[in-house]
Amino acid sequence: MRGDVVLSPSGAEVVLVDVGQRVLHDDPLVRVWEVALEPGETHPWHLHHNPYVVLSIEGSQGRMDWLDGSAPRLVSEHRGGHVLRSVSPVHRLTNTGTSRYRNRLVELKDLGENLPEPREVSPADVSVRTVADAVVDLEGPHVLVALDAEDVRAHPGGPCALDGEWFVVGLRYSAR
Repeated sequence: MRGDVVLSPSGAEVVLVDVGQRVLHDDPLVRVWEVALEPGETHPWHLHHNPYVVLSIEGSQGRMDWLDGSAPRLVSEHRGGHVLRSVSPVHRLTNTGTSRYRNRLVELKDLGENLPEPREVSPADVSVRTVADAVVDLEGPHVLVALDAEDVRAHPGGPCALDGEWFVVGLRYSAR
């Protein structure tokens, strides 16, 4: 969390930032952040306490560096893509591409901070799809995230009309 202090392998103190730059939605089940990085920009050292889903709004090339000195993870994200991630060690993200990178990061609080120990996340827990100008009948709780606006909605399930392009994130684990 923002302001927490951890030690690097060399013993230097590192002050952590939040996992995202701005909260767009927060409820007992999920927290949705925005992360936007211009080419060459870095989101500083941070630590995830919850498994999460990265929803790519604007894609680019990137590099995740680990505070423990492990080999960097190179990432390539594209508009409409998504990635499921479990809780991971302290890291930072740098946009190494030539275009702006922007995402919505959905923290799954019921798989992390709402449990004594975080769970691994798998495709059996969360489904992600994109739809455009559609009426969908959703089974169970979902998070709806607009690709072309800052609109983020929690939906309990049932019929839903969506204008424009949307991520539809099904929270399958909450129905168990």
